[in-house]
Amino acid sequence: MPALAAPLARIGARGQGGATVALTESNPMTDPKSYAYQSIAQSVLDHGITTMFGLMGDANLFMVDHYVRHGGGTFVPVAYEGSAVLMALAFGRVSGSVGVATVTHGPALTNCMTALTEGVRGHVPLVLLAGDTPVSAPQNLQNIDQREVVKASGAGFEQMRTPETASYDIAHALYRARIERRPIVLNMPADFMWQEVAHTPHVFEVFNAPTLVPEGDQLDAAVGMIASARRPIILAGIGAMEGRDRIIKLADRLEAPLATTLKAKGMFSGHPYNIDIFGTLSTEAAYDAIGKADCVICFGTSLHHFTTDKGALMRGKRVVQINNTPAEVSKNHHPDAALVADAGLTADNIVWWLDEAEIPASGFTRELDIAKLTRHPPGDKDKAAPGTVNFVYALDRLEQALPRDRFLTTDGGRFMTEVWCRISVPDERSFIATTNFGSIGIGLPAAIGAAMALPDRPVVLFTGDGGFMMGGINEFNTAVRLKQDLIVIVANDSAYGAEHIQFLDRHMDPGLAMFEWPSFAAVATALGGQGICVESVETLETGIAAIDTRDKPLLIELKLDPEDVPRMRI
Repeated sequence: MPALAAPLARIGARGQGGATVALTESNPMTDPKSYAYQSIAQSVLDHGITTMFGLMGDANLFMVDHYVRHGGGTFVPVAYEGSAVLMALAFGRVSGSVGVATVTHGPALTNCMTALTEGVRGHVPLVLLAGDTPVSAPQNLQNIDQREVVKASGAGFEQMRTPETASYDIAHALYRARIERRPIVLNMPADFMWQEVAHTPHVFEVFNAPTLVPEGDQLDAAVGMIASARRPIILAGIGAMEGRDRIIKLADRLEAPLATTLKAKGMFSGHPYNIDIFGTLSTEAAYDAIGKADCVICFGTSLHHFTTDKGALMRGKRVVQINNTPAEVSKNHHPDAALVADAGLTADNIVWWLDEAEIPASGFTRELDIAKLTRHPPGDKDKAAPGTVNFVYALDRLEQALPRDRFLTTDGGRFMTEVWCRISVPDERSFIATTNFGSIGIGLPAAIGAAMALPDRPVVLFTGDGGFMMGGINEFNTAVRLKQDLIVIVANDSAYGAEHIQFLDRHMDPGLAMFEWPSFAAVATALGGQGICVESVETLETGIAAIDTRDKPLLIELKLDPEDVPRMRI
């Protein structure tokens, strides 16, 4: 696909009541005075943050204007406030920085609650610059206690104390986001914006020296369990991605198979011992192999009950957990030995002790047929009702046809477990599952945020029909306006699938879970992209052919039979 143009900043703003208002009341380039809104914008730029996501309103429009026109920053305007937070979360996660978003007050902030909770549950640093109604106008229609709203999401709250302290308060909010690994909402009263201030830059260093390998009884116990294991297996979560190569060295030394949590999908792609996702998303053969293991060495994972199959996969095994966050150790499963330590340094240390004691390799991998352990049953192209395509067959074809350097994003919903199992990614940095809060409808904003951080790579989103109607349809045109290389696959069974299954399981009429949606392919085309509806094996090939010729955001709508969709593997 040819290079795409850079995004344009928005030129209008939503005021109270939805009216479009002027961006500036004076010319900051010629006005010798300095105002708080300028100091806020400059404070963000002082931290090297040159991309901001948001929706403008009374309390933040002048700040955004200065950020773009004077500071040279890129502002990504969204259709819905929560999308700004989701885009910033993904952008920060992919770029390795702290994502920044901005919204105005009242309903704009309450529209961000699901997105903030997603960020809190995912431990993703973010700063949301949220306007607040003027302190002098308590009867403002949009006035609410914003601190209490933010607290309910689990995000941190930082109050801008005075116009003069704007730079310090923003620097502290960014510091907190990094240290606390969660979103921080900075509250900015609207009546601060045009007060005169002198800008003083503040940037606070984050002291994050690597955690050292512990010494003492717990280390001795962990090494002893690993040394005596006959069938060890190594499990890595997203918290261990910096130690990937050292963990592989340990696996090679032990001749132990490698597996990952869902969030770390792709971490060991291409390694001959890789058995892919550990837990309820494993193949039957891999699940059986995990069952035979006698020791699980866990790096950077909290051992969620999906990963452990509610503890079933840990029974009868020694479990060693290594995590550099104390709160994640024993959070979901109590291991036999736990080390609060850096993953890579600990893996090196374990290898050293194994070599020092001349412990032989386990040989476990020699017992395993790795290809069989990672092979999911193929789809049947003939197993589809008229006017539909078999979902598993379609996924198998898309796995072959989608760009190999893809970044994969998935929404929530019953379709996604098969996507996670069948659609591969190059590495663990090329995948985001928006599942921390169990919400649907948040995948497309995350995909747009990832695409902003990866302008030279294609981003692929899998979403369901309900999820696309809830959040995707709001922002598909945003991807069009940004000229992004985005491929959206909508699994459309004209139903809310999880509810449809529950009705059928109880021999009840699922009619209330069924919907006559519009043509998503037609909607995508109307919004400025390219839409293709897949209703057969032949039209699936038409959609696949469009992947190679795309020159704008592409949406492929898979028409599915709601009674022929695999159940969720959870």
